[in-house]
Amino acid sequence: MKSDMRLIMLGAPGVGKGTQAIKISGKFNIPKISTGDILRDAIKNNSSLGIKAKSFMDAGQLVPDDVVIGIVEEKLKGKDCISGWILDGFPRTLQQAQALDSMLQRITAGIGHVLFLDMEDEEIIKRLSGRRSCENCQHTYNTYFSLPKNEGVCDNCGGRLVQRNDDKEGTVRERFRVYKEKTEPLINYYSQQGLLQKIDASEGIEIVYNKICSGIQ
Repeated sequence: MKSDMRLIMLGAPGVGKGTQAIKISGKFNIPKISTGDILRDAIKNNSSLGIKAKSFMDAGQLVPDDVVIGIVEEKLKGKDCISGWILDGFPRTLQQAQALDSMLQRITAGIGHVLFLDMEDEEIIKRLSGRRSCENCQHTYNTYFSLPKNEGVCDNCGGRLVQRNDDKEGTVRERFRVYKEKTEPLINYYSQQGLLQKIDASEGIEIVYNKICSGIQ
């Protein structure tokens, strides 16, 4: 298997990791893996790790790294990951990155590229705090650069546009503080391994996507 199609998406909340991961997944026919999705799948399938994860979630606690790593390992060993994969939103901490490295060594898999989507802090905060979602169809707009035709009304279905609690500026700034403290050290970690590709994410979605494709092919 070509290791260069084993990818990690890195960057602050709201920088566009999920959007790009979906596009790359479609182009190269490799699965986009987010820990939220695979945790839900493990719980739904009633696997031993899923049962363990559910016990922590039901108690309102974070799922421990060793359980998350175990669930990620189960996923990466699956047939759909033979041609490669994209990890979106994981690892989030230095400890998780080190645990992931150990796990990949165990299953004799390596990371091809770590794609770091970079953008000015205040621009990201604008992207997130300006976001409005339709109550009905969930289509999103932005008060700074993607306005609906009629204020507060969805172009698609006429539904009311609302701001989610986690998009409010105070919450956004707190999420950003946690990212700076916990996740930003991974930039240096992967840079020292020669895996990091820094990509300017402030340009349009298609421009960023084309830069990513050029970098990994």
